[in-house]
Amino acid sequence: MNILFFITDQQRADHLGCAGNPILKTPNLDRLAGDGVRFTNMYVANPICMPNRASIFTGMYPNMHGNRTAGVNLSETVPTFTETLLKKGYYTKSIGKIHLQFSTPPFKKEYKSAESGNVWFSNKERKHMTESFPLPYYGFKDVDLIVGHGEICSGHYFNWLEERAPHYIEEIKSKGWSHIFKPYYDTNLPEELYPTSYITERATQFLEGYAKGEYGDQPFFLMCSYPDPHHPVNPPGKYKKMYDPEDIELPASFKDVGNLKNHKFLGQLLNNPFFRGMILRITTEEEAKNFIAYTYGTLSMIDDSVGQILAALDKLGLADNTMVIYTSDHGDLMGDHGVILKGPCPFNGILNVPLIWKIPGVTKPGVSVSLVSSIDISKTILSLVGIKPRRQPRDMQGVDITPVLKDPREKVRDFCLVEHDEEIENLNVKTRLRHFITEDYKLTVYNSVKGYGDLFDRKNDPLELNNLWDSQPDLRHELLEKLFWENLNAQSRYPKRMSMS
Repeated sequence: MNILFFITDQQRADHLGCAGNPILKTPNLDRLAGDGVRFTNMYVANPICMPNRASIFTGMYPNMHGNRTAGVNLSETVPTFTETLLKKGYYTKSIGKIHLQFSTPPFKKEYKSAESGNVWFSNKERKHMTESFPLPYYGFKDVDLIVGHGEICSGHYFNWLEERAPHYIEEIKSKGWSHIFKPYYDTNLPEELYPTSYITERATQFLEGYAKGEYGDQPFFLMCSYPDPHHPVNPPGKYKKMYDPEDIELPASFKDVGNLKNHKFLGQLLNNPFFRGMILRITTEEEAKNFIAYTYGTLSMIDDSVGQILAALDKLGLADNTMVIYTSDHGDLMGDHGVILKGPCPFNGILNVPLIWKIPGVTKPGVSVSLVSSIDISKTILSLVGIKPRRQPRDMQGVDITPVLKDPREKVRDFCLVEHDEEIENLNVKTRLRHFITEDYKLTVYNSVKGYGDLFDRKNDPLELNNLWDSQPDLRHELLEKLFWENLNAQSRYPKRMSMS
């Protein structure tokens, strides 16, 4: 069976029409959800781009695969599920963002990355990288790379843009790092030249070529990875004004920011200038409404792109033999507790992401409340295409969620563990969190604040306003013990032993 894998960057689970969002329109994703299983309790293994993408590809927790924080390249010695697919005869193609290596400027010149924004922004180095891109790349035989967010994107996308409208390249370069820290702004880039359109075009071209037999009789794994709606958000053309900020209703917890400033852990971070610019940004009503409206615009453009790619899949006669998956690498606070963006915090907005999974002839359509984790994706894909456990990467830590895909009422997990390390030594940022999520509760502990944490009742306190840490000591102790044992089981077993002595 073929596999079509969609992934976005920084999309919350409730940012879908089918998830009950009263304003955002996502008809194509709603239709996909209606034909497959939509998970309401899909949690990341880590709420930051690079570590969680590495967890999706390896089926491991960040401490195991080593990409425990942003800016750490995933070692090429760690097996990925795409490498397994490639070995088993799949044509593996990636279009868009990959982000298994760093994209921001390195701390030292000797640190190298095939996904470095600095490299791809240079005309000379871009030409060299285009000619010598290291294939296969983490199991991808074929790569059309996008590096960046919003309109500030490079990679192979720049080659495509240069053929169509080269004058936009210098405009994008001029904004560079000065705009990357903004929550949103307006772009001059037209819809047809925006990175999302590049993904749509390249994906449909691949499917057309595949249907013509240009890739032989190999099944395919096609990843369409959108850099949006990660900030800076700048939807182009009609998508810019598609949603009126005045129609945006802010979260009921929006005015809780005063309590956050008194939080024993968060209070210290909210005053950090770097965090203010990039993550955990205290916001205003005007900024939050504009940010959410622009985010909705980018998501509507993504929805249109997904619709066009799925229409091509159907038109070319490939739909009946292709499973389709849609997810995101992490969420965004979007005004929860008066904060936007992401960062080390205990709140659901960054931890809970969409997951829609459709398999012709297998999935029983429905909505599942079963707990699932991003580390489950790779193991489930390999199991579904008939690769036996002994042929799968031996260190995967996820579970096979096939029973839930066959019956959304099934449950395969009692909990989800979320690891979160933030390490930026030159900014003196070095902190570590662990989240333990059950059907009823969510516990968060911090390495820098002993004897303190957050404990929320997920069903009776969905806004996460009432911390039960002090008032429910027995429950706290029970969950802490469970967290301890699971964290113990999850710890890295690398490097491997080389001898008996």
